[in-house]
Amino acid sequence: MTRQIERLRPHQIRDALAETSLIYLPLGTIEWHCHHLPVGLDGLTAHGLCLRAAEVTGGLVWPTLYYGTGGDHGDFPWTVMMPEAAEIEALLTFTLRRLRDLGVKRVILFSGHFADSQLEMIDRIATGWTRHNPGLSVEPLSVNRAQVAELPPDHAGLFETTLMSGLARDLVDLGALSSEPETVHRFDPLSPLWGIVGTDPRLKPPMTGEDLVDGITRWLASRALAGRA
Repeated sequence: MTRQIERLRPHQIRDALAETSLIYLPLGTIEWHCHHLPVGLDGLTAHGLCLRAAEVTGGLVWPTLYYGTGGDHGDFPWTVMMPEAAEIEALLTFTLRRLRDLGVKRVILFSGHFADSQLEMIDRIATGWTRHNPGLSVEPLSVNRAQVAELPPDHAGLFETTLMSGLARDLVDLGALSSEPETVHRFDPLSPLWGIVGTDPRLKPPMTGEDLVDGITRWLASRALAGRA
């Protein structure tokens, strides 16, 4: 049976949560990730990792919220970044209320977008929620908090490129990147790595995408199980 809650009927949801009362709520964005990666990368990686973790821990995965806040790419093509967190925070808080009322015991807020403002938002939500709602525990996690030593987190660089290739290799096209050397700033549209922050994705990664996905999945599953009610 799928772990995607939107594809399940009510009795299937009830039975799955009776075994493990846990919901993964993936967060992402629609955001420029240079020419070689999809604009939905943050949400795609968050959702893919949540699905894999749910296979380990049990529980279900909520549909991805493709709105985020923070970062320096707001004016790049095909980027829709919320300038403030208030609207997203209100939506997530209302969702948590409904999940609490429906009897869910634990929610993992898992963000594939890890700009400072985004992480501050999920931390703030979790702290405020826990203070007033003891029946439902909320833990704020993100892809970059897995802390993979061999591949430091980045934006559209070697880390995110390798991660995306481990989840959906067909969505990565390194051939779309010019082989020209860097001669201008990466926030200049003439750069072959326009908008990339971090290690050049044209380099050979120190691990396979599959190994990176497996490592983050294990970390995410362990964090989900550690605080299970």
